[in-house]
Amino acid sequence: MWIRQVLLAIIGLCSGAVIAGGLFGFIVSLGVVSDFADRTRTANRIALYENAIMLGGALGNVVYLYQISLAFPGSVVLLAIFGSLAGIFTGCWAMALTEILNVFPIFIRRTKLLKAIPYMILSIAVGKGIGSIIYFFLGW
Repeated sequence: MWIRQVLLAIIGLCSGAVIAGGLFGFIVSLGVVSDFADRTRTANRIALYENAIMLGGALGNVVYLYQISLAFPGSVVLLAIFGSLAGIFTGCWAMALTEILNVFPIFIRRTKLLKAIPYMILSIAVGKGIGSIIYFFLGW
């Protein structure tokens, strides 16, 4: 009976490693990490950024899987900081994906909306912000 449990643990660990490797490979291939390093002029710390992303993913999985409570005094402030940073990272990741797929240039060229680009980007940002506020504060 214990052999079955060990085999299931090995299969689960290997499957998780493959999925995580694929996700991190996708993030690196999009150029999000190198783009951050280039824009902040900190290319000498790119290994630190990649390690932080991997560590964050691993710790996030541990907290999620084992349902570790992170409630302590002051955790609301840390939650707000984490939410802001996670939102910024997700937005940059989405923009990197659209940049690679050339979604906006093709859409703008076909609809001839060159003057509306700043308003479109602003409306996307405001819409995501309002949606997040409604979701987190009103629970819809």
